[in-house]
Amino acid sequence: MNSSGPHQKHARTAAPDDGGGLSSSAPTASEADRGRLSSALLSPGLWRQGVRGPVLEGVVGSLLVLFGSFGVGWLANASTINRWDWVIPLRTTAEGVTVTTIALTLGCWLMFRAWLRLGRALRGWPGGSLSTVNWATAVWSLPHLICLPIFSRDVYAYVNQGRLVLAGEDPYMVGVSQLDNWFHFGTDIMWAHSETPYGPMFLWIEALVMRITDNAVDPSIFLFRLACVAGVVLIMVFVPKLARLLGVDSARAQWLTAANPLFIISFISSAHNDALMMGFALAGIYAAARGRGVLATVLVTVSIGMKLITIVLLPFVGLLWAAYAAHRKGLDQATWLMRFTYWFLTAAISGAVLLMVGWANGYGIGWLGVLAGTGDTGKSFWSPMGIADTRLTDLLLVFGMDADWTLDTMRVLGRLSSVAIVVALMFLGRDEHIVQRMTWAFTALVVLSPIIHPWYLLWLLPLFAVTGIRNDWQTKWVFFTVGFFICYGAQDQLHVWQFLNMDEQMLRTSLVTSIICMVLIGLMRGTRWAVLDGWVLSPITVRLPWSTDERGRPKTLTFFSERGREPMP
Repeated sequence: MNSSGPHQKHARTAAPDDGGGLSSSAPTASEADRGRLSSALLSPGLWRQGVRGPVLEGVVGSLLVLFGSFGVGWLANASTINRWDWVIPLRTTAEGVTVTTIALTLGCWLMFRAWLRLGRALRGWPGGSLSTVNWATAVWSLPHLICLPIFSRDVYAYVNQGRLVLAGEDPYMVGVSQLDNWFHFGTDIMWAHSETPYGPMFLWIEALVMRITDNAVDPSIFLFRLACVAGVVLIMVFVPKLARLLGVDSARAQWLTAANPLFIISFISSAHNDALMMGFALAGIYAAARGRGVLATVLVTVSIGMKLITIVLLPFVGLLWAAYAAHRKGLDQATWLMRFTYWFLTAAISGAVLLMVGWANGYGIGWLGVLAGTGDTGKSFWSPMGIADTRLTDLLLVFGMDADWTLDTMRVLGRLSSVAIVVALMFLGRDEHIVQRMTWAFTALVVLSPIIHPWYLLWLLPLFAVTGIRNDWQTKWVFFTVGFFICYGAQDQLHVWQFLNMDEQMLRTSLVTSIICMVLIGLMRGTRWAVLDGWVLSPITVRLPWSTDERGRPKTLTFFSERGREPMP
């Protein structure tokens, strides 16, 4: 979120490794140094002082989420898991549903607390911290590989869309209701007549998975999850690389991005294809910053092939390419001729790739128009445009006026405003701030939409993390946003059989559990700092001219003093 960053001309110089990788540039000046380096590389650092507790707490949380998912996670009617003897009482009895709801919610908050404690244990980010964060994230993620989908059931839409492709149907023209028994494969009825919002490259993945599994739903979910894990790996590889390139601590950026529970749940448990979208996008941004413009454009185009929204990154990839070329020529800033030239090259390469993809899958380029016109309907009560629409609707209804037009109007205003912001950021600003400008352009598209799903935060968080999230209210904003969406997801996305008539009861049970957990996190010694400390970077001192000390000097009043307190992570 910082507005400042290193000049892109430094992109050619690789930063030294911080102990989280096998870089040959790590200092090895003496035998003792070499011994310490070898120890750091061979040991994951999970058992260093202060780290063991958070790691074990995160494992316990993940295991509780795994257990809870078998009671209230999303499960297709066609799944054989429905007939497992030990699963039946968890899903069909009031006691089983109640226990698993509490376990799922409690597990999420244990993961949240473990994430905070891990950052606290690594404050200062000494050598080997990146390795520790990576290993902790991997260990916490393992149980999520086999849990039932939670927080969302979009992965079941992937199943039927893959079946549509194999059946020779066009997912950009028809919904999954064209298939026999589509509902038994777990897809939400909202997809029945809706065109797919995903790019043609992801449709290939969907079709491949369904062909490999012969339309078996449970193996399909697992393979989709493995595909998303590939995206997670890409993110975890390129977040530290980009952070180093931009002068930001790579371990801290990785901790904020990948170790947080919303990331693990949304990209592994929920198996959102957004993991692949962001993995290829970050790889492309890094390639562009290193001057490999053709590779960068192809990688970002693959990201577009997953979801169209990352098309907003292409102009900034062109700017990064131009800035690198300008530096090679000894220029401080790229000329406008260079920028337009590389914009043309970027558009031409990406367009050629998309044309080839359209020719190969038989959809042509019509899918671009379909995706540009599709989108989520409705609104989120937390989105700025959703809030504005609600207030406007309430006002109109007070005066007895028609309010049916407000949401569509807000959606159009949001899109026009976001486009204006993107164009402004393309043309305004210096080359050393291109990644920051790209981040805010992407943010404008997300924030100015009436609906913002929880995992949309994970589109933006990696970019903000690599450009620098300050260690004050900005870090707090990440904590509270992740916590809010955990609370919301844990109580809103529970799969409870209708015959139990417990939907509202379990919603309240999960919400109460979340409130208790949040209060305890704010009070417990190991995590209360996340609420109480570090709201500003430095204390604020105010002079009191009407009051003087014994020497006749005005007294001062200090706010947000951090004296005697440990620094934030």
